[in-house]
Amino acid sequence: MLSNTLNTNEIKNAAGTEQEFTHLTSEGRTREFALINEPPALEHRLSIKHAESGSGINRRRRSVIRFDKTVISTVDLVTPVTISVYMVADIPVGALLAMTEPTNVVANLLSFAATTGGGTTVLFDGTGNGASVLLSGGL
Repeated sequence: MLSNTLNTNEIKNAAGTEQEFTHLTSEGRTREFALINEPPALEHRLSIKHAESGSGINRRRRSVIRFDKTVISTVDLVTPVTISVYMVADIPVGALLAMTEPTNVVANLLSFAATTGGGTTVLFDGTGNGASVLLSGGL
């Protein structure tokens, strides 16, 4: 289980600066965190949700990690707009004895978003090949 305060480099921004989040709510298999010291009108939230369906070998778990950040539009400098980025894992947990292969697939996604393949360093600045196509709408 996650602690009530996410800090110590658990979450960073594109500049590599640590961002601390604190627990807000829990309900069932959902938890929500807020950026510590967020402006009241400009929420920056992290939510984690899990849902299971099926039974036996057909049991699946769908998990979502989602960040939502409200910012002021850079077009009119007035309108608040929300950016949402999330990761979904849909895992056939009833058919797996270990999380080895799901872990490998998570690593695929994270390396695609955090690297260009030109080096061995993983960056958190949103410039990887996957992040590039995600942000530009390219293929």
